[in-house]
Amino acid sequence: MATQTLHLSVLGMTCKNCTRSVERTLASTPGVTKASVDLQAASATVEYDADLVKPEVLANAIRDLGYEVPA
Repeated sequence: MATQTLHLSVLGMTCKNCTRSVERTLASTPGVTKASVDLQAASATVEYDADLVKPEVLANAIRDLGYEVPA
């Protein structure tokens, strides 16, 4: 298991419900071991197994919720 940590900027979140939605989506992604989202910092930190999921998949999961993840 190749655990890595990814820090993503997440733009467009306006409330705690936004952060919970992003956090739940990331945490439920196969290969993710831990996800936390900070509304004030507009960021997400994800610990994941690099053998099971790629960073772009995580970024796209956030984009699918309607938030922006700059490249």
